[in-house]
Amino acid sequence: MNHWIFKTVVAIIALATGLTPVTRAQSLDQIGVTLLRAMTTNVDGFGIRVAQPEANLNVDNSQPSVFEINPGVVGQPVGLFTYYSCLGTATGFTNTVGLESGHADGVGDGFYSVAYGVATNVAHIDNYDAWFFITNYVFNLAPMPAAVSVINQSYTFGPLAVTVQQGIDSAYDDYTTISGALFVSAADNGGNVHAPGTSYNCICVAAFGGGSSIGPTIDNGRCKPDLTAPGGETSFSTPEVAGAVAVLMQAALRGDGGSNTNDASDMRTIKALLLNGAVKPAGWTNANSSPLDARYGAGVLNVFNSYEQLAGGEQFICASNFISLGAAHPPVAATNTIARSSGWDAETISSDATNDAVNHYLFNVSNGMVTATLVWNRQLGETNINDLDLFLFNAANSNLVACSTSRVDNVEHIFAPQLAAGRYDLEVLKNGGTNVVSDAETYALAWAFITPGLSIAKSSTNATVSWPAYPAGFLVETTTNLTTPAWSSNALPTTAFTNSRNTLTLNATNAFRFFRLRSPNF
Repeated sequence: MNHWIFKTVVAIIALATGLTPVTRAQSLDQIGVTLLRAMTTNVDGFGIRVAQPEANLNVDNSQPSVFEINPGVVGQPVGLFTYYSCLGTATGFTNTVGLESGHADGVGDGFYSVAYGVATNVAHIDNYDAWFFITNYVFNLAPMPAAVSVINQSYTFGPLAVTVQQGIDSAYDDYTTISGALFVSAADNGGNVHAPGTSYNCICVAAFGGGSSIGPTIDNGRCKPDLTAPGGETSFSTPEVAGAVAVLMQAALRGDGGSNTNDASDMRTIKALLLNGAVKPAGWTNANSSPLDARYGAGVLNVFNSYEQLAGGEQFICASNFISLGAAHPPVAATNTIARSSGWDAETISSDATNDAVNHYLFNVSNGMVTATLVWNRQLGETNINDLDLFLFNAANSNLVACSTSRVDNVEHIFAPQLAAGRYDLEVLKNGGTNVVSDAETYALAWAFITPGLSIAKSSTNATVSWPAYPAGFLVETTTNLTTPAWSSNALPTTAFTNSRNTLTLNATNAFRFFRLRSPNF
């Protein structure tokens, strides 16, 4: 990393100190953690080592940095933490290498605290002074003292010139490859998305329901943020996503996604699953050349949905073929079918100088909706990325249903809320030719073909309305009139959860009532 970047960038943070206990508990409900814990056993980040660099609040560099997490505040033992700064390394609290930061405590609260964290049982927490971490490890591409899987960054460098942002993005993308860690970085709390959240290979997080920066990036118009989570400010939405990464990595490594734990826990697979499991809020939109929403990314984090897609297991391509550069690529006549409507694959695809390459995934589906997410990384030392695209064809008539064809993004995302029953070909295409980063590229693909179902039955003198717990994010609404309906969920009782289903118990009346499941986005 060039020395001039050291002179140019200044780390900034949100100066709030965290969220209230009530807000934290509500966040765990909203992002699917409460449901995940009800449906699974001990999915809590066990065995995953994480890092939390924190920007220093002390502007006087002659004094100890203010960056440290107080273990007592987050309810974790002192032995779980190691502290790093330019003054040295410490394993106790308090210590001589830094001072407590209320911001760090608030971030840790949502990340791994016993009371309100997403990943409550991580293996270890490395707490760095951010500038020490950036200059000694990231910019120097040097190994950290201990390898970690997830790095939470609830700070940004603020507004930068394009060339400076690009230099920082390159350093972080290279460090992702060298370290093997997935960075989860804040978008910032207003204006444009800022570095390090602009790096290609990170998960950039916006705040849902609060002040947050919006995309695209100022360099080449890439889609950032990648994902949204509640939190009021991005400092506190970001650790919820970092905790979700730790939880999914733990589940993948223990075999919840199948026997291929290396592919299941790969940072590209985890990123694809988290983006694909997100719930689309009202107003979410994208375009073929702009795969994610400028405000919400893929949507609002729901780790339960992502876990269910991980648990669908790795499903392999049905067919692959070459086509001439830029030629049409209709569905293939393969008769084999992907076995799971929700699942994932980690695969390598190879084009060449005269051909594009296409991998085909064939599905037989009922009426419903589909979400599919393709993720790959910017490779070590590269300025550009390989160009991969994602297509969904009706296999019966070869009509194109949806596509995501951004030239600048290393994420492609399809969301089709109203899909007719039939056979479909989900295609991953790698553009070939001579102007590519490499002929071969490794990607992760996650998908969910969903057919929501609402059931009503008599229960004694009451009626019960129920629907599956997966996928989460649907609302039940009722009306008394289908001619001029006024759909609402305001008068409905509290939803109960039993036997993997959501249930509403209603007092029977003589009045007609109609019910529907609705996604917030349509």
